[in-house]
Amino acid sequence: MIPYAQPLPTMPSRAAAPAEVLVDVLRSEKRLLEELVSVMQRQRAAVAADDLQALDDSVFATYRVLATLGEARRRRRSVNRLMGRDEDFDMNELEAELGADATPALLAARDALRETATALATEVSRNKAVLEQAMARGKDYVGALVSAGVPAPAGYGHAGAPAAAARSLIDRSA
Repeated sequence: MIPYAQPLPTMPSRAAAPAEVLVDVLRSEKRLLEELVSVMQRQRAAVAADDLQALDDSVFATYRVLATLGEARRRRRSVNRLMGRDEDFDMNELEAELGADATPALLAARDALRETATALATEVSRNKAVLEQAMARGKDYVGALVSAGVPAPAGYGHAGAPAAAARSLIDRSA
């Protein structure tokens, strides 16, 4: 055994019922969405604290979790095919699609995933509002500088200018 190797996650056996595997897949997706909720909260805190490094870290974490989530969704499509169902069947129609195979555990996993997705949508909406406010503050700050006779930062006035202005307002040397 390699001394520092991490054990592989436990996977359901090939003999496990497809519904049990789907429960595992849905729970995995839920955990990933919970991680995204956490990233959104850290991102909002980073904006509030003007912490550029934490903001950059949150963007990287978002990409990492989204890539993993993509893999989990591919796994779900594979399980759906194994169950003889359409790859992307509507999880809201789980009972109709699976009939007796729609176990209470499967329905609970689906509902928990749905609740977490709703929480993530709320967090994304909050972050959007916070980021829009931060951009507006940056634009207002640049406007105040310009009206006071301070030259505008280079590049201000073209597409993407508020983002360029906001970047130029942050002292990265500290």
